[in-house]
Amino acid sequence: MIQKILFILGGFLTGLFLSYWLVFHPSLQFNFSGDNKKTIQIEIPQKQIIGFLPYWLIDKAKADYSEYITTLTYFGLTINKDGTIMKKTNPQETEPGWNDLQKGKLDSIFKTAKEKKLKLSLLVFSGNHDSINELISKPEEHAHNLTQEVIPIMQQYGFTDLNLDIESIKQASESARLNFTQFAQVIKQDLDKAQIGSLTIDITGSDLIKQNLINPQSIVSIADYVVLMGYDYHYMGSFVTGAVAPLAGAETSLEYDVQTAVGKMEQIMPVSKIILGLPLYGYEWETINENPNSAVIPSSGLTASNQRIEDFLSKCSSCSAQRNFLTQESSLIYKDQQTGTYHQMFYPDEISTTAKVNFAKEQDLGGLALWALGYEGRTILEPLKDYK
Repeated sequence: MIQKILFILGGFLTGLFLSYWLVFHPSLQFNFSGDNKKTIQIEIPQKQIIGFLPYWLIDKAKADYSEYITTLTYFGLTINKDGTIMKKTNPQETEPGWNDLQKGKLDSIFKTAKEKKLKLSLLVFSGNHDSINELISKPEEHAHNLTQEVIPIMQQYGFTDLNLDIESIKQASESARLNFTQFAQVIKQDLDKAQIGSLTIDITGSDLIKQNLINPQSIVSIADYVVLMGYDYHYMGSFVTGAVAPLAGAETSLEYDVQTAVGKMEQIMPVSKIILGLPLYGYEWETINENPNSAVIPSSGLTASNQRIEDFLSKCSSCSAQRNFLTQESSLIYKDQQTGTYHQMFYPDEISTTAKVNFAKEQDLGGLALWALGYEGRTILEPLKDYK
């Protein structure tokens, strides 16, 4: 009798478990085969790891990142104010992103990526405020202009995702925000009509708390994935030094952090759409004293790649990095003996990547993204092997 009850209870719990997975993981596939028996195969969607490869880092990047990433995104092509792709920066000079793509500089990289079953994504970009205003002034027309040029390029090179990176941090009017949403909507419709692939849209943490051009809530139904650029909380032009991509700390010493930004995204979109961007770089500033988070000497900020920081630490016997367990970043303060000025470096490392990987797992995010391939040193990518 007890065995019968346990058997019934076990069947009930199994059915409940399968029902849960069917509801919350609609992409699971159940395949039945065989004449006398049926087997169930459950395919759990793979987490994405996007590696951004900018044209200016092609020569520094590795030939193969397949052990770390699932998607290789080429950065990229620049969008003109009418939605067409910029081919020349002036009559005599070819736009570098376009030039490297057309001249075959990426051919071997793409070939290796395809052989290793990586997804290829093409990023299109605009960061010029005036150009962006013109771009969205006629959202439908300019979106069609973009897709008419981009879709053949995607077909030619085997891109199956378009990454839309429109970076405007100035406050936008409600009409401008609506125009951007329409612009993105038409792009998505054209991609779907051509059956060319998915649409990824990049946003900043600022977009979640300010009335910037991109309204994250409005693009949820448009984008297949949304990349949160979870970095530059302090940047080259900051007035004080600090963490580049603080995981936590908003409730104590910081105004904003990655956890808070992701939490705001989770309130408005499925976690499966959220891709958290990680930096493979830090910043170095000259400062007026040796105190952490001190004032920066104007125009002294520099980008410090993870590789450069590793090399610097290996040659500086007197340097001792400090770790902040809230931000999950390291910092280094040293005095330049030649100039007498203090330098402060804040940067992520392998432990930072581990913390972000664990956070992405805990939140069941759709994936991670890396800015940028070519910046990495020897170990910062290693924790990603445990995430794939």
